[in-house]
Parts: sequence; structure tokens; C-alpha cells
Amino acid sequence: MEAVVAKEFSRNKIHPRKFALWVACASIMMMFAAFTSAIIVRQAAGNWLEFRLPDIFYFNTIVILLSSITLHSSYLAFKRGNTNLYRGMLAATFFLGLTFLVLQYQGWQTLTDIGVALNTNPSGSFVYVVSGVHAAHILGGVGVLVVAMLHAFLLPHKVTAARKLRFELTLTYWHFVDFLWIYLLSFFTLLY
Repeated sequence: MEAVVAKEFSRNKIHPRKFALWVACASIMMMFAAFTSAIIVRQAAGNWLEFRLPDIFYFNTIVILLSSITLHSSYLAFKRGNTNLYRGMLAATFFLGLTFLVLQYQGWQTLTDIGVALNTNPSGSFVYVVSGVHAAHILGGVGVLVVAMLHAFLLPHKVTAARKLRFELTLTYWHFVDFLWIYLLSFFTLLY
């Protein structure tokens, strides 16, 4: 059975789990494209509150970009057999992911403090909802990082095909949600 899967994989050139992840990422991207389209349509309808996006959202972008760098560094260290760097960078990514979520919450608090509450105006509501749905995807990624850290710290460091695939899936998803945040922040910056 395993030989059949290996033969099929070599013929298709992409692992089925990678393909499934790319389909999921495309679906998520379509959802956020629908959100941004809805924002444009709603803004054109009038009664749109304009406000400056709090600076903490931009600082948060630095945090999430750093998390992509640390995770990629962890992946490279994993492949090279550098256990300490692999584990250290993976733990750093986990803490940067949590930091992103905390800063996101503080960004929502800042919005409330400047008078843009969740139910004040559709323009503010969209920021809360869209960034909140993105934060939920980050939270899912943090959960995946927990599993990756369990593998890193509890299992002996061995570069197997299964562990490499698992790490590549984690890496792909994390880079995707990072890219998604940059897209959303750029959109919000141009719109608000």
C-alpha cells in the first residue's frame, strides 16, 4: 500500500496533504477577499467613519514578520540537524505568535479608547471582524506550533520524511497567515 502511495506521489509531484493545505489557504484567501469586497461596497453606501488605524497594528506586523523568520530558521536548523537552534527558533516563533495575539487585543482596546467600538459604525465593525477572524487563524497556527514543539522537545531529533512534511505544512500555513495579515493591513491603511 505504501509503495502505491509513493508511486502516486512521485507521479503527481505534490503530496496530497500539501495540496489540501493549498486548497484550504485558497479558500481562506477567498473569504478575506469577500470581506474586503464587502468593505468597499459598504463604504460606497455612505455613513462611513474615517479614523486612523492605531500604530500597534503596524508594530504587530513587525512581530508577525519576525515569527516567519524564526520559523523558517527553525526549519533550516531542523533539516541541518542543529537541534538547539531548531528548538530555540521554534519556541521563539510560538512566543511571537502569542505576542501577535496579545498585541491584536491591545489594538482592539486602542480602537475602543479612541471611540471606535465594535458597534459604533460599520467601518470600525469591519476592522474588528476581519482582524478577529484573522486572529482566529493565527490561534489555529499557534495550536499547530504547540504540536510542533511537542515533537521538537519530546522526540529525538531525526529528519524523517513524515516529520519534514509536517514541518513544511506548518511553515506554509504560518507564512500564509503572515502574508494575509500584510494584505489586510495594507488594505486597511489604504482605506482608512
